[in-house]
Amino acid sequence: MARIGIYGGSFNPVHFGHIGLVKWVLEHSDLDEIWMLVSPKSPHKTEKLDRCADGSWKFDLDTNYDERVAAAKEAVKDAGIEKIVLPDGSQKQVVVSDFERNLPLPSYTANTLRELKRKYPENEFSLIIGEDNWDVFNKWREWEYILKNYRVFVYPRKLEVESRKLEVGSWKLEVEGAKNVVFLKGAPYFDISSTEIRKKMQKDLHRKSSISDAADCRQS
Repeated sequence: MARIGIYGGSFNPVHFGHIGLVKWVLEHSDLDEIWMLVSPKSPHKTEKLDRCADGSWKFDLDTNYDERVAAAKEAVKDAGIEKIVLPDGSQKQVVVSDFERNLPLPSYTANTLRELKRKYPENEFSLIIGEDNWDVFNKWREWEYILKNYRVFVYPRKLEVESRKLEVGSWKLEVEGAKNVVFLKGAPYFDISSTEIRKKMQKDLHRKSSISDAADCRQS
């Protein structure tokens, strides 16, 4: 039986914070592998596009899904964490996966974990999430099911690693039969986010576009 941590996200784009966190968790936990599941659509970031004939909403895949999967694989390879050899000689690995590609959208974590367990019954799966998601975990679909059936590793996302927010969520452990929730207080804090990277990229593209438009006007 392999102990596998599931680290899901849009990874849009993937950055050193994702890679650094994955490496640290592998080195400081009993997990044998971490699977980085690139999400086609997050239920928290999805826009409704159209109604289906049965009245349900139709969701579309992000147009850059294949690029995000490829970029994450390249980042893991470049960082040299596809396989990690620990001082005791044991080996661990990081796998980038598009497992959610053919699952119903949006990508609800409970559905993904349930399907992973169905397809790989010999493995033990755990969930890796950020402090910000833990703060609203009781708003996730089937969050009780997740706590009862899987360990949850929570890593810091704010500078105040010992913040009250990281502690206050412990009330959720009162769920009968809940698995362990592991607060990774020793994990490093990476002061970077994909959202901030995208905003900067958009600003840079807008600035370059404005410069180009101005040059075109001068030439006309």
